[in-house]
Amino acid sequence: QVQLVESGGGLVQPGGSLRLSCAASGSIFSIVAMGWYRQAPGKQRELVALVTSGGLTKYADSVKGRFTISRDNAKNTVYLQMNSLKPEDTAVYYCNAKLTNKGYWGQGTQVTVSS
Repeated sequence: QVQLVESGGGLVQPGGSLRLSCAASGSIFSIVAMGWYRQAPGKQRELVALVTSGGLTKYADSVKGRFTISRDNAKNTVYLQMNSLKPEDTAVYYCNAKLTNKGYWGQGTQVTVSS
């Protein structure tokens, strides 16, 4: 079992920044990758960014150059730094932990980009 607790969402103006945090606990030694997904109203959940246990990263084309995923192994925490936010980034953001045979989700945190 892995427990994920997200924080850092909120309301921000276009062009602004937010940092999301995801703290993992439980069977963290089994995690092979952690990532952030988002789901906007009426749309499917999509990958935003992920980082593997080996440090490799992957980003959605729509966020490349604006978002950065990072991890603090000592704190078992993954971060998503979001800069130059756009209204189309508005969504519920979910943290995900991938193990070899299953995945776990956080409860989600709302990010709203609006003037």
